[in-house]
Amino acid sequence: MPSLVDQGHNTDIVAQQIVLAASETEYFHELIPAIKDAGIGGGGQHMLQSLGLYSSDRESEIESICSLYQQGFVSSVNQLQGVRDGSFALMTDVLGLNNSIQSSIEALSQQKKALVDCRAVRQKINDADQALHNCLEVLRLANQVYDLLGKKSYYSALRALDELQNVHLLDITQYRIADLIQNSVPATKKLVGDAVMADLNTWLFRIRETSQFLGEVSFYHTEQRRTRQKDRSEKILPSTSFMLNSAVELVADEDEEFDILDNEDVQVDFTPLFECMHIHDALGQMEGFKVDYAATRRKQKELLMPVSITLVDLDGASLSELLEGIAGFAVIEKATMKKAPNLRSMVEIDELWESMCQTAITLISKALYEVANAELLLKIKGVLALFIQTMSSWGYPVGSLDAFLLTLFDKYAELLKRRFSDDFQEIVSTDDYMPMPIHKGDEYDKVVNVSWYTPEKARDELRFPCVLPFSQMYPLCCIDIRNFLNQFYFFSDDHFRHPKVIDDALKSSSQSLDELLCEKVCQSLVDRLSTQYLGQIVQILINLEHFEIACQELEQLLVSARSSASAGGAIALRASEEFRSSKKTAEKRIFELVNSKIDDLIGTAEYDWTASRLENEPSNYMQTLTRYLSNIMTTVLLGLPTEIKELIYFDALSHAATMILSVPLSPDIKSISRHGVAALAKDVQYLTEFVDTLGNPILKENLDELQQTVALMQADNSDEFYDVATRNKKYGRVDAVNGPILLEKYKNP
Repeated sequence: MPSLVDQGHNTDIVAQQIVLAASETEYFHELIPAIKDAGIGGGGQHMLQSLGLYSSDRESEIESICSLYQQGFVSSVNQLQGVRDGSFALMTDVLGLNNSIQSSIEALSQQKKALVDCRAVRQKINDADQALHNCLEVLRLANQVYDLLGKKSYYSALRALDELQNVHLLDITQYRIADLIQNSVPATKKLVGDAVMADLNTWLFRIRETSQFLGEVSFYHTEQRRTRQKDRSEKILPSTSFMLNSAVELVADEDEEFDILDNEDVQVDFTPLFECMHIHDALGQMEGFKVDYAATRRKQKELLMPVSITLVDLDGASLSELLEGIAGFAVIEKATMKKAPNLRSMVEIDELWESMCQTAITLISKALYEVANAELLLKIKGVLALFIQTMSSWGYPVGSLDAFLLTLFDKYAELLKRRFSDDFQEIVSTDDYMPMPIHKGDEYDKVVNVSWYTPEKARDELRFPCVLPFSQMYPLCCIDIRNFLNQFYFFSDDHFRHPKVIDDALKSSSQSLDELLCEKVCQSLVDRLSTQYLGQIVQILINLEHFEIACQELEQLLVSARSSASAGGAIALRASEEFRSSKKTAEKRIFELVNSKIDDLIGTAEYDWTASRLENEPSNYMQTLTRYLSNIMTTVLLGLPTEIKELIYFDALSHAATMILSVPLSPDIKSISRHGVAALAKDVQYLTEFVDTLGNPILKENLDELQQTVALMQADNSDEFYDVATRNKKYGRVDAVNGPILLEKYKNP
């Protein structure tokens, strides 16, 4: 148990700690545990004593301090009293000021209320002003739409109208003007569409007026390409010819840039079309616009095509204008499709193109009857070929036009055939049928160059003047033949796209030429064989010989001219066989005339079959006959080939022998004397000697029957004839019927 001294000492310390607590919380924190401890430990009394003692000490300390500073406290109290009085005075002033401020606040409150009212009025004014401003802005934009329409700024007008409708009208929806403007939007849009369509129609009209000139420029450009292609073929590849619009030609010509639609001669601006498309697309009317545009172009196509054309005008203007207009129209269509693929389809353009092609073909076909000149038709074909090549370069199908060229070719062939038929007829009818005289070397060279003729002598061996075997008609016909073929080549030069077509043209030309040679040359020569003038018939035969050679050469020429890319065998002209056959006819006609002359001469024979004396000289007719045969071979028949002359000799001698033998066989001759037989034998011997001079043993065989018959009549034993073995050996050529008749006449003088 602790001592009382220690407990009291602790109580004093605790009381001191409680009094010296820094805060109220700390004070209670110290006090409560101390009271609790004092109560538990029985130190409560001592605790109170400690606290009382501490309080007395503090009071004594305060009194000592107060006594020390009393005068200061009194002075401070006085000062504090003065401060209090000033505070009361100041409070009185504050209360006065408060009353004054309260009066001012009431006036300010009234002013503030007036201000609020003014602000409300001003807000309404501002709202009205803003509404008026918005309405004026809407009206300005509405007027701007019409201003832009006036300036032809259609898309800007449409955008302004769209902005007006979707932005600015939303700010004034509460006003009636918004409804009015909103209701006018469709009409305004229609006004924009009508305005842009009006500009498009103006553009389309100008395009229609420009189409022909555009086609003319296109044709000129194609002609320039032709010229460049021809120059390249001659300089770079002289042995090769590439077609216009072929891949090789397009690559070779790619450096030559030329815009058909934009050059110094013509400029086609598609801006109105693009603007119209853009506007209708913005209006959501693109499909309707496509339909309207297509209908307009169809109408323009109909207006482009005339009711009829003529092909016989001097400068070919009617056909050129038609094709140039079609070309310009088609170029615009193709350019439109390339620039605006969504507007025009290939099907629509091809339909318009085929329609124009068929109309053009119909118009040309109807006017073809006027054309009676091959050169004019060649010009027409040239214009068509230029048109085809131009449009082919733009990717248009030209099959129907190519097919129509064949129709023109048929007409061309008909006109050529008619013209050259007249030429051949005139040449044949005006020929003198005499060997052609040549006076100068250059004249000879010209004839040889144009004719299919191989001279027997070299050029330097000839002496002028000279004579060529054929008559003048032969080189003239050769010239016409070459010209005839060249005319066909002229037709196929510009545009025949396939070798087969060229070969068909060549075949047609050869057929036409074949007909002309057969009908107008060969037949005309055959018709002239009815003449009695042997020299003319001989000249006809010589001409036929050369024409046959010419046909053979011509066949080779036609084969070589045929395209190497197409298959085909040899070309056989019917004229070759016709001339060959006509040669036989001419030869027969010569035989007829020679034999007729022989008949006439033998018909003058005056044998005295019952003569009593022997004749010393051959008969006059026999001398005349041999002289005639000799003369015609050295004069009239001189120009004939040797084999033909020998054939004529052979036939003439055979005929002469037959006719001489027929004289004693005549029924009028009843008997023949020995001297009559001797006279016949002398003539036969004379004829035999003449044949021997010809130097051809074969010709002598024609006299075998005549010689053996005369020998039989002069035989000592004529009965040998009836012995088959002896007859075959000695008289094998004597006719079994004629022999006995003559023997019978000889036995009965």
